[in-house]
Amino acid sequence: MPNSTDPALLPHPALAVALDGIWVADANGTHRLERAEAVRLLTGTPAIFVNAPVVAAKLGYGELNGFDLLELFAFARPAQFAVPTGAGLATAIGEQVADEGPKAADMLRRIAARLLAEMEANEYAARPGAWDTAQALSRSNWAWAPLVLKALGVQAKPERSLFTSLPKWEDTAAPQTPRTITLDRDDVARRLRRLTGPGAEERQGQRDFAAAVTRAFDPRQVEGAPNMVLAEAGTGIGKTLGYLAPASAWAEQAGGTVWLSTYTKALQRQLDAETARLYPDPALRRKKAVVRKGRENYLCLLNLEDAVQGSFSGRAGIYARLVERWARYTSGGDMIGGDLPGWLAGLFGRAAQTALTDRRGECVYAACPHYRRCFIERATRASADADLVIANHALVMVNAARGKSEGRGLTRIVFDEGHHLFDAADSTFALDLTGSEAIEMRRWIIGPEKKMKGRRRGLTARLGDLVAFEEAGSALLDDAVEAARCLPADGWLKRVGEGAPHGAIEVLLAEVRQAVLARSKPNEAGYGLETEIAELPPTLVEAAGTAMQALEQMAIPLRKLSARLVALLEEAPDWLDAPGRARVDGALSGMEWRMSILSGWIGLLARIGGPPDADFVDWMALDRHDGREFDMGLRRHWLDPTKPLAGVVLEPAHGVVVTSATLRGKVLDPGAPADADWQTSEMRTGANHLPLPAQRFQAESPFDYARNTRVVIVTDVQRGNIPALAGAYRCLIEAAGGGTLGLFTAISRLKAVHARIAGPLAAARLPLHAQHVDPIDAGTLVDMFRADPRASLLGTDALRDGVDVPGESLRLVILEGVPWARPTVLHAARRAAFGGKAYDDLITGGRLAQAFGRLIRRATDRGVFVLLGAAVPTRLTQVFPPGCDVIRTDLATAREIVAAQSGREVHSDVTKISGDADASARYPGLR
Repeated sequence: MPNSTDPALLPHPALAVALDGIWVADANGTHRLERAEAVRLLTGTPAIFVNAPVVAAKLGYGELNGFDLLELFAFARPAQFAVPTGAGLATAIGEQVADEGPKAADMLRRIAARLLAEMEANEYAARPGAWDTAQALSRSNWAWAPLVLKALGVQAKPERSLFTSLPKWEDTAAPQTPRTITLDRDDVARRLRRLTGPGAEERQGQRDFAAAVTRAFDPRQVEGAPNMVLAEAGTGIGKTLGYLAPASAWAEQAGGTVWLSTYTKALQRQLDAETARLYPDPALRRKKAVVRKGRENYLCLLNLEDAVQGSFSGRAGIYARLVERWARYTSGGDMIGGDLPGWLAGLFGRAAQTALTDRRGECVYAACPHYRRCFIERATRASADADLVIANHALVMVNAARGKSEGRGLTRIVFDEGHHLFDAADSTFALDLTGSEAIEMRRWIIGPEKKMKGRRRGLTARLGDLVAFEEAGSALLDDAVEAARCLPADGWLKRVGEGAPHGAIEVLLAEVRQAVLARSKPNEAGYGLETEIAELPPTLVEAAGTAMQALEQMAIPLRKLSARLVALLEEAPDWLDAPGRARVDGALSGMEWRMSILSGWIGLLARIGGPPDADFVDWMALDRHDGREFDMGLRRHWLDPTKPLAGVVLEPAHGVVVTSATLRGKVLDPGAPADADWQTSEMRTGANHLPLPAQRFQAESPFDYARNTRVVIVTDVQRGNIPALAGAYRCLIEAAGGGTLGLFTAISRLKAVHARIAGPLAAARLPLHAQHVDPIDAGTLVDMFRADPRASLLGTDALRDGVDVPGESLRLVILEGVPWARPTVLHAARRAAFGGKAYDDLITGGRLAQAFGRLIRRATDRGVFVLLGAAVPTRLTQVFPPGCDVIRTDLATAREIVAAQSGREVHSDVTKISGDADASARYPGLR
């Protein structure tokens, strides 16, 4: 495309929805549009814009078609990051950023021209695969295809397809058992100094932390009793490098693998980046430090092949081709939190993304034509020989529960974000017998309904040829398929709702629904409902017994099938080669997992009508969204989920580190023992179930919270008053000039506040993003928030615990009220078991501490934490750092404090804060 660097030659106008209005730029210049004019333009003229769902939402328009710059960026720079805004794209490609509306519209044309010019250049690094993918996208009517094909020029010779060009993984010898060593503490200290770098400030707290953590890598002395270290390291200690030093030293000297486990994807990415200090050479780093996630996170090449060959059409087909383009350049094939831009799936609908991963356990392993190039298999094998495996709590627990050691085993584990261990174990070891879970079991056994698209395969399709050599095996397959017809089929939700269930499990679900509705309150009609399993009607008990018998009959042929597959591996006929063994292993793993779920369901149903099991909390639930039912059934959670955590994960390990900035749950009872905080952390991490006590370590944060932060409790905003709540958020955000993280305990209140303040804040040139409102995933919203110091972000629990935004972009945190735990059946049972009111305070105090922790991420940060609540108990304020001012005041005064702490002009007399002339001395931030 000649002179493609000249934006004036682009044939399409660019439309920017800015804070100061809607602007369009074309060859004739730039001018402003009203909303109706912008809609007319977009319906009649294909235009260039950024992020179609967001633009459509702002214009109140439906599905938007045209030239989305995000799609062009994803094609031109596969596997590269950019914040999904005009400014973010400009920054990513080195283009000058323009904030004002007229200049922002023209900037979009310059971005498009520059990306096209990159593809035109002979030295274009991402040229391999570009021509073929662009041709395919042209057949799918991708708007950018003609311009992209012109820029690329005619391809001189055909290229290998993605499915033959990806590298193959190679089998390696089984890893050796780690050697028994004791780390030299001086060696660890020297390694820590090397990691922090020459000239770095030496932090005694970090050195002490590394020394304490090193104990977990000593040889284990008692079977079932790991060397367990509970280490609380306040923000700023530098705990990541503190545990990387001994972990990497032990892995290197012992020839073992250390699993570094996180709760959030953000910390997983941060950990991955920090390993560059250990292994500066990228090739060595890929071998030594491997990121591992569950199978459902990775691109499935067989699903992708089906998609690009026709199972995806329209916009979904375009998405599949852009993913194909990315797959050629990705570092690991991780679609969720990896190098696939988080915003890409949002442009096309997240259903398309989930269809390209293996979320239903339908992998055929060695029978797949792409098995030797599979991203999942490559990651699994890479982790077998790695020194460090960066995983998440759920994967570590699931692997341990299924007996998957993956190479050198789970002998040494570091759980960062350890305050989440209780919740992670609660989710991992829970059991649900619901309609959605049961229909997935049916599809796994029987296969898809006739009207369903895709390659969902039943047991017969996956295992038939493995047992076809004998009549008995084929008969067992037939028996399993027939028995599974007791499970819900498509349309089950409608049949149950209409009182016409079909099959034993649907009958049970209908009885559960009726019982829950009978016990619900009228004001709960629009929300999810639940009730205890107690004093049940006879019809429900009878339905549970019938369902249990049906599941037991289904389990019989599955157990026999599993035994035949085990025998097949043990006897190893001549035709069973290495790929065949891998396929049988994979099939067995899937069957064992499904059979464990089936056994759990049978055990849960056996409890119906009988005495409760003291280890479990069981209840009935009817799930709803906006008043519409979408699932129902029985749920079972461990009363204390750290029991299975200790038995399955901790006891087999030789050394375990659990660390966090808020590891110790703050016990607020003044009469509690001196080490009550530590006892709480031992209870919440499973340490109290081990035969030997855990070692304790604590290092306070080096940050000067007393000087750099304020905690303000606003006493004159009523929680249930939405106009007052919205007014409070607006005036505080304006006082701070943006840079605000607003946290809510209910999505409905978040949406209501957003609807009231988005317009006024836009008029004040303050961008506002919102989880559950903007059609963007939470991680991308945080990226957008971090990139603009004037932006603010509203969110719920996920943002309270997973946001790391240092600097000016986050200088105010607002919490809409005390985050008390919801009064659920599960919480009531744990409250009764773990201390009543003290347990409520423990959970709530932990949430407050985590929310406050978002505010100060480095020593130079300053900010204000505002809690809206007229009756915040004084005892809860103990969770804030020592010496940190806690000020109870009205909204007007809170606004002055926020403005002063943010360095903005104060328009009223500061002495009004406390009613005395001493106010400016009491609150140094107001000087």
